[in-house]
Amino acid sequence: MLNRRGSKRISRLPGFVLGAALLLCGLSATPATGDVKSPLQMLVVTTSGWSSVNAALRLYERKDAQSAWISPGERIPAVVGRNGLGWGRGVHPDLPAGGPQKREGDGRAPAGIFRLGPAFGYAPGESVPWISLPYRQMTESSKCIDDPTSLVYNRLVDDGNVRQDWNSREEMKRSDGQYRLGIVIGHNTDPVAPGGGSCIFLHIWEKPSKGTSGCTAVSDADMEEILRRLKPEANPLLIQLPQREYERMRAPLGLP
Repeated sequence: MLNRRGSKRISRLPGFVLGAALLLCGLSATPATGDVKSPLQMLVVTTSGWSSVNAALRLYERKDAQSAWISPGERIPAVVGRNGLGWGRGVHPDLPAGGPQKREGDGRAPAGIFRLGPAFGYAPGESVPWISLPYRQMTESSKCIDDPTSLVYNRLVDDGNVRQDWNSREEMKRSDGQYRLGIVIGHNTDPVAPGGGSCIFLHIWEKPSKGTSGCTAVSDADMEEILRRLKPEANPLLIQLPQREYERMRAPLGLP
């Protein structure tokens, strides 16, 4: 779990660097959870390579865009897709030539920089007041559509409120509890590219070292602690990359 007792100060470039880089790439749109140009919280997930399943997650925070990034805890064990990572569609600059590309059904989690939220879970919203992100309760009728031919591809829907034009979907009220708590990762959302990958979440893992179908997963206790710390006003982002790519993008984008 995150350890509040120790903080690590991270050297970094001036606070405007990440925002400037995103703005130059035409990524200045404001999402539901805030403005991506000035994030005050980041979840950084790194792997040893493109095909690695095991990952390390770390939360970074700062007081304002001019402050240094602080890590309030230790690294958290995580897993990504069973086939590793592939470049996704987020708020990062144009994809470089190297590395695989994320596609529907490829068993890879998306690499890049992504918006976070809303949160979701099985409990009614009033019973989880400690979750600050916008929250959506999942029920037996909650589905995430992974059929690229559907008009609601890569969207969370209530199957009683939309025309069912899909041949496949993800059940959001799972019997195994992996979606008891989670956060939507903003991959392939603006615009949605059919076949570009769908239903990408940060959620509870099945067990350590077992990869997912394309999500990022942590332990039950760590998932709860992450949700306790993330704040919508901090405009949280997920940075998810192989370590080598992270180091390459670190200085140009002012990452922690």
